[in-house]
Amino acid sequence: MTTYTFMAPCHFGLEAVLKREITGLGYEIAKTEDGRVYFEADAKALCLASLSLRTAERVMLVVGEYEALTWDEYFEGMKKLPWEEYIPREARFWIKKASSVNSRLFSPKDMQSLGKKAIVDRLKQSLHTQTLPETGDDYPIRVFVKKDVVTVGLDTSGDSLHKRGYRKLHGPAPISETLAAALILLTPFGAGRILADPFCGSGTFPIEAALIAGRVAPGLNRDFISEKWTHIAPEKAWRQAREELNEIREEGKRLLEDTTILGYDADGEVLRAARENAGAAGVSGYIHFQKQDVSRFSSSKKYGFMVSNPPYGERMEDRQALEPIYKSLKKIMADNPTWSYYFITSDQSIQKSIGKKPAKKRKIYNGMIRTDYYMYMGPKPAGKGIRFDE
Repeated sequence: MTTYTFMAPCHFGLEAVLKREITGLGYEIAKTEDGRVYFEADAKALCLASLSLRTAERVMLVVGEYEALTWDEYFEGMKKLPWEEYIPREARFWIKKASSVNSRLFSPKDMQSLGKKAIVDRLKQSLHTQTLPETGDDYPIRVFVKKDVVTVGLDTSGDSLHKRGYRKLHGPAPISETLAAALILLTPFGAGRILADPFCGSGTFPIEAALIAGRVAPGLNRDFISEKWTHIAPEKAWRQAREELNEIREEGKRLLEDTTILGYDADGEVLRAARENAGAAGVSGYIHFQKQDVSRFSSSKKYGFMVSNPPYGERMEDRQALEPIYKSLKKIMADNPTWSYYFITSDQSIQKSIGKKPAKKRKIYNGMIRTDYYMYMGPKPAGKGIRFDE
C-alpha cells in the first residue's frame, strides 16, 4: 500500500482546528506550518479528506521538497522529482500557481515556465517519448517556496474546498464556508444545542452549523478533479468513501432534529438567497430564517451560542452606522448573560463599544485582512460536560 504525503492549507491562525479534523479522520500529522498542515496516509485518505475536511482550503498531494538558491537548482530539483508516478503520458498539466516567501527566488512567472519545462523533460525521458499530447485529464500543480525550500504538489481538489456546491446565491462580502466552519468548531456548539446568527446574510454560519451538527460531510455535493486520477485513488475508493459518509449523514438527521439553528437578517433579499442555499445543502428543514433587525433579537432559552460576522466599515458614515448595531449587541449580551457570543471582525473598536473584555481573542487572517475572533464564553449548562476548545 503506497503512502503519500498530503498538505492541506487553511486560514492563518486556524491550523489547530484543521489538525483536529485530520487526526479525527485517523491520520497522523507530519508537520505544521503557518497556514499548512501536512499528514501522511494512503490513497483512501485523499477521498475521505477531500470529502470530509471542513476547514481546509484544498488537499495537495506533495510530490517533493528540495532546496533551491538559484534558477538552475530550481530547474534541476523539479526535474528530479518522480513525475511519471503521478502524471500519465496523455495528461494535461501546468503549474497553476507559484508563490514565494523569504526566498532568493521570487518570480512566480519564472517558477511556472521553468517548472513546466523541467516536468516535460522528466516525463519525456522517463516515459521514453518525444511527445506529450496533453489531451487527457487535468493535473494542476502548485509550487510554494519558503526560505529557499521548494514544495511541489498536485492540486487534487480543483475548485477550492470552500465551494461546497450549495451556495448558488450570496450577498455582499460573504464569509467563506471554510472559515465559518472553523469558527464554529472553535466553540462547544454541537448537536442538541442552539446557535443564532443575527447577521446571517446568505446563511453561511447557520448552514455550516447544520452540517456540523448533522455530521454531514461538506464535500458530498461536489466533485473533485482527482476523481479521474484512478491510478492514485481508484473509483472504488471514492465510491466507498461516499457510501460511508452518506450513512453517517443519514444517522445525523436525528441529531439535527434536536438542534435549533436560527438565522436573522434585516435584508429580505439576502434571506431569500440563504433559504435557497440551505435547500441546496439539504438542511433547509433544520434552519429557521427570519427577517429581523438585530435590535429585536430575544430568546427564552437559557443557553445558546451566537456566532456572527457583524458589519463593519472604515468610512466615518459607516462607523456612525455601527453604533446602534454595537448598542444592540451589548443589550443582547446583558439580557442573555448565560449565552456564549463569538464575533469575527476587523473592527477593533467592537470590544470598547460592547464594554466587555472577551474571555479569549484569536487573531485570524481572512485572506490578507487581519481580523479578530472575540470569544465571550457563557457558563456551561449543568450536567452537559461541555469542554470549551482552546
